Amino acid sequence: MDLHFSADDEAFRAEAREWLTDALDGEFAVVRGRGGPGDEHSLFEERWAWERHLGTHGWTGVGWPAEHGGRGLGLHRQVIWYEEYARAQGPGRLGHIGEGLVAPTVIHFGTDEQRARFLPGIKAGTELWCQGYSEPDAGSDLANLSTRAERDGDGWTLHGQKVWTSLAQWSHWCFVLARTDRDAPKHRGITFFMVPMDQPGIEIRPIRQVTGTAEFNEVFFEGARATDADVIGGVNEGWKVAMGLLAFERGASTLGQQLAFRNELDAVVAGLRANGRLTEPAIRQRVVRLHAELEIMRWNTLRVLSTTADTPREALITKLYWASWHRTLGELAVDAAGAHALTGRDDAGPEPGDELTDAQRLFLFTRSDTIYGGSNQIQRNIIGERGLGLPREPNPTR
Repeated sequence: MDLHFSADDEAFRAEAREWLTDALDGEFAVVRGRGGPGDEHSLFEERWAWERHLGTHGWTGVGWPAEHGGRGLGLHRQVIWYEEYARAQGPGRLGHIGEGLVAPTVIHFGTDEQRARFLPGIKAGTELWCQGYSEPDAGSDLANLSTRAERDGDGWTLHGQKVWTSLAQWSHWCFVLARTDRDAPKHRGITFFMVPMDQPGIEIRPIRQVTGTAEFNEVFFEGARATDADVIGGVNEGWKVAMGLLAFERGASTLGQQLAFRNELDAVVAGLRANGRLTEPAIRQRVVRLHAELEIMRWNTLRVLSTTADTPREALITKLYWASWHRTLGELAVDAAGAHALTGRDDAGPEPGDELTDAQRLFLFTRSDTIYGGSNQIQRNIIGERGLGLPREPNPTR
């Protein structure tokens, strides 16, 4: 990939930087830097207003094709936008599931009618989405899901449970994988549904975490309804759609994530300078290692984004690499704080989790990075079997 940005690209960077600076120094200053790992519950109304502000000014769907309401930006400018957003400490996006996962999936697998129905609300920031994949017995082994959808007249009735559903309590829609043919093989007979959350038959129960917050939820479907128009990609074709959606998750926005990691690392280093521990050889070695690994992460992502292969082998290490890196950063953050890591904030606010320091919040949240989205153990299996061609792990149920 040619990483030399043109003069026009740099002009676009200046435009994005100026807009973000003006917006985040003005009426949205309160959300700057909020909503990150362990802080997703914070300032919901303010961050939702930010989503709508982004949509009004054309800063959502920057990579979508123009014919579907996006700006049609190429990879270089998408990278610039996500980097500038992270550099400006833009708040954690409430709309990232809709914009980054649902929209590309609908564009690729949906019908014209479905694109017209779902994309405008995502683009405007007025409709928020959550993901109905994981279940108590189907996390990393997603194909083991048991939520079922049964034909009911001109639509479907859903029964089952999803878990670790981020921000379900605020979402208007949930995309749900459900089994529609229980006699089909494990990876077949699954359908991808768009399910409205504001209806009878859906119960949301928050999951209180060690951070004191509850951005994750259990979602129970007991007779919730979906129509044939809510099916993406065809009945019993949901596994293909689900895998396509996960591929979209590894897009240009990952570079913005890495710049957010850089902001977190810089904050930890600033704390080490302030308390004088940056001169300790063991601490300096850990900082240098994290810096080098973050650079490697960036270059590997750029390599993946520039390849023409459908599934480049380099992409297989992405989740394992960044999750392990982020967990290690959380460990350094609390080690850097020393004895103060055992005490909370003196200026704690009224919300759950407000008593945690930034270091404590980062440490506690990053313990989950190596579990959600496919645990480290599952990621290693994927690398071994798909990337290196090693024999499949023995499974007595097969």
